[in-house]
Amino acid sequence: MITRSATAVWQGGLKDGKGHISTQTGALRDARYGFRSRFESGPGTNPEELLGAAHAGCYSMALALSLENAGIIAERIETRAEVALEQVHGGFVISAVHLTCKARIPRIDMAMFDQIAQTTKQTCPISRVLNARITLDACLDG
Repeated sequence: MITRSATAVWQGGLKDGKGHISTQTGALRDARYGFRSRFESGPGTNPEELLGAAHAGCYSMALALSLENAGIIAERIETRAEVALEQVHGGFVISAVHLTCKARIPRIDMAMFDQIAQTTKQTCPISRVLNARITLDACLDG
């Protein structure tokens, strides 16, 4: 089993408070987050943006593995994840993630690519942990 960790520190109330997020590897070190960066357009990061980055990275790597298992090596895979945060029944929920993937893959037909891309959407570890509707638009680039 592999374990990874991150730490969040929050000080103050919801609207006037502020926090910092750090990762075990140091890729994020005291990254600011707060009410404005989450619910408005203030400076800093937010949990949904970080989840989107994790999902996009996980999907891209999982797609590379799925393609490799089919004997195909991708030249480039670019994935964007849009994470939807909605207010439901007095609370908030991450209701959906939309993945958009553009891949440059020599010698693959669209039907095969689409089948591998859609299967990977469901088997990517981050997809498996989310209780959200996950959609995917995948296309070949070039």
